[in-house]
Formats: sequence, C-alpha cells, structure tokens
Amino acid sequence: MTKYREEIESALRFVTRRHFLRTCTTGLGAAALASLIDIKASGSSLDTDPTNPLRPRPPHFAPRARSVIYLHMAGAPSSLELFDYKPELARLHGQECPPSLLEGKRFAFIKGTPKMLGPQATFKQHGESGAWVSNHLPHFAGMVDEVTFLKAVYTDEINHAPAQLFVHTGSPRLGKPSMGSWVVYGLGSENANLPGFVVLISGGQQPDAGKSVWGTGFLPTVYQGVQCRSDGDPVLYLSDPDGLPRQLRQRSVEAINELNRQQYEDVKDPEILTRIAQYEMAFRMQLSVPEAMDISQEPESIHALYGTHPGQASFANNCLLARRLVERGVRFVQLFHWGWDSHGASKTEALNHGFLERCAEVDRPIAALLKDLKQRGLLEETLVVWGGEFGRTPMMENRSGDDNPFIGRDHHIDAFTVWMAGGGVKQGFTYGETDELGYSGIKGRVHIHDLQATILALLGLDHEKLTYHFQGRDFRLTDVHGRVVQDIIA
Repeated sequence: MTKYREEIESALRFVTRRHFLRTCTTGLGAAALASLIDIKASGSSLDTDPTNPLRPRPPHFAPRARSVIYLHMAGAPSSLELFDYKPELARLHGQECPPSLLEGKRFAFIKGTPKMLGPQATFKQHGESGAWVSNHLPHFAGMVDEVTFLKAVYTDEINHAPAQLFVHTGSPRLGKPSMGSWVVYGLGSENANLPGFVVLISGGQQPDAGKSVWGTGFLPTVYQGVQCRSDGDPVLYLSDPDGLPRQLRQRSVEAINELNRQQYEDVKDPEILTRIAQYEMAFRMQLSVPEAMDISQEPESIHALYGTHPGQASFANNCLLARRLVERGVRFVQLFHWGWDSHGASKTEALNHGFLERCAEVDRPIAALLKDLKQRGLLEETLVVWGGEFGRTPMMENRSGDDNPFIGRDHHIDAFTVWMAGGGVKQGFTYGETDELGYSGIKGRVHIHDLQATILALLGLDHEKLTYHFQGRDFRLTDVHGRVVQDIIA
C-alpha cells in the first residue's frame, strides 16, 4: 500500500459513519441535548491526572486516618450474641413473640408467631469502658478500650446480596462504585507499586453480592479493588509464563502501551489512559506484590499473636496481610469472611454450632490486628471497621416449625452493631442504644449512609463533594443522603 493511500484511509476513519458511531458512545440525541442545556461529559469532579490516576491527591480537609481496613462478616453476625446484652430478652426466652413486634414488619423467613430467643451466650463488662462483650470473643474483649461501638445501625435491605451492595456501594443495585474505589478515586494511592485498593477473602466463598462489592461501577477501572490471595500466586495471572524473561515482558508492555497511546491520540477516550496505567501497575506488581504478601518474613512472635500459618487461606493470614499492606501505603484493604448466616436451618447456620466456629476464626486475629497496629504506631492513622450487612431478630426463626436442634435468627434491618477503632474515633466509647429486646434503635441511630459519610470524613473527604459526573448528574457514595456522626470522632 502506498503512503498516499495510507494517509487517505487514515483520514477517512474520522469521517466515515462507522467510525463516527463507534466513537460517539453517547449518541446523537444526548449530544444535541448536551449542547442545548450545557451538560458536561461524564468524568471526574476532581483534579485527576489521566496519565497517573493513582497519584496522591489532597483531601478536602485535614484527615484523621490515612487508610482503612474494613472487616466485613458476610452473612450478618448476630449482635445479640456478641455485643448487645439484653437481660429482658433472656427472661422472655421461649415465650411467643408479642404481636406488636410483628405488625407491619417484613421478615425474610419468619412465618406465623415465632418464639422469643434469649441470648445464646454469656456476657461480661470489660475494660475501663465497661463494654459488654460475650464469651464468644474472649481475645477481642481485651481490646474494647480501643473501640467505638455503634449499637443502633440500621439499613434498608433485608436480603444478603442487596444489603452487601448497600453497605459497600451505597445502593442495593448493581453498577455503583464501591467505597474503596471512591476512596482511592478521592485520595489516590501512596505506593505506586501496589494497588490502592486490595481485597482479601476467607471462609471458602465469595460474598453473596459477588465481586461488585469491590467494583468501580462507572468510575475508571483503575480504581477497582484487586483481589489478592494468601495461598498460591498472590494475584492470578500476574506471574510471567515459564521461559519469558522479565526484560522481554517489559518490552511487550512498552509496545502495547505505545499502541494504546496512539489510539488515545486518535479517540481521546480516558479509559485508554486507565488501561496504560494498569499495564504499568501490573508490571511493577510482579515484584512488589509477592514481597508484600509473603507473611513468612514475619517473626514467630507475630505468627503466635495472630495464629497465622503461611501458605494457608485463612482470616488470620488476611488480617496480618492487611497490616502489611497499610504499612506499605495501601489506601483501602477490604476483608470478607464468609459464613455468618445463622438461620438455624442447618448445623453450619446454627448459633450453637457454625456461628461459634466463625467466632473462633476471627476473635484472635482481630485482637491481634488491633494490638499489632497499635504497637507499630499505625492504629492512630488506620481506621479499622467491623460489621455485617444487617442484624438478627430477637425471636427464633425455625422456619420448619419442627423440633430443631439448630438455633437461629432471621434477618433484621432495624438494629445491629458496627464497631470502629483507630483512625480518629473515640476510644472505649459506645454510641447509640437499642430497646430492651435489641429490636429497634431508640437512641443514636446510624443509617448505612451515615456510616459511609463518617468513614469518608475520617479520611478527610466530604461525602457531598466527592462526586463523579455520570449520565447527566453528579453521583456520590451516599447518593443524596448521609450525615457524619460527629459524636464518635475524637
């Protein structure tokens, strides 16, 4: 092909109908409407650098925390067996539920008139703060003076997948960015060789909502959470194939990115710059991620503290990894531990069996994480958050109506406990209160959007200003809701 012919075809790419329709993704109608009412294109409301989207950015105001470790107990643990001590509920154990607790309420599985279920645990007050903690968490009980308890959190969603999406994306429907993605979009990352948002999973299964709970939605994909593993290759498909020298891989990445840069000059699609940044990040991660994820480097005293075993997939290993990651500048570390659904429909879902196993799996590692962060001076700047997606009813579920050796509670949206530690929250503090049965919040209620707004505020981000323009309006994590719970901030 002659040089003249190449130039002609290159020019035609910008005037042919096929190329025009391929690149004008918003359509002619949207383009016309935008010209009439001056709608800006989809994009960032921040001063982001498209060639380096993860560079650190200043917060809206002085932050109290630099990073977040979010411990999500997927399946929704019962606060009535852990933190919310209710003697009156124990007194009513086995009696029929009062009609006033059922009228106008929706439940996932309860039918007819259930019986009240007293606490399946014994409680004591611990620490100088006198916080109530059950016998199921003996190690954590020694750390309550570092913690703020939110006792009256409530949500809008009664089923697991939409409730998990609601906690982490601010919406029960697919397509919205996760909290970790919003944080990295707002603040960038402090380590150019590691992802700004890392996800660690234990318990044998993914969360019910799947990978959408750490997705980017309409944000550029560079802000998506990167799932890492504590056994095998830390990140799937990151290692070079056998026989491929690192120098050759580097040349391949450089060649691919040069093609991407040429395409960007043609079409100006910002997602192409995201693709370039991801290729470069993946290449750097080949060296940095294995080092960061190698817990065998830790001294035996640390393994004894956490109960870790290098090479295994466990919640304990993930807690230690979380500390190593924030120590290296990772902005947001998300842990999911699956298996907390306690309906009593089977042994694994029973408060008197599976629930006890889950408590034993997380108790020691969580206490160790708080101790370890504190002894390294990291707890002051690391916000640790613990919680599920909703609460549990004070009445027994027993959906079959038969004599059942397995004890359980149904889903409950009106009251559950979330706790936070470090990162600028008060120490040894309890905010909010539920009624004498743990059924409804009667003081200091905190909606999920309030929780999200407070986490962002502790990082120095105004939840009303952290926005992204998409489909004609500015979106944010808290949608049009949310208030910062100022009373818990130290």
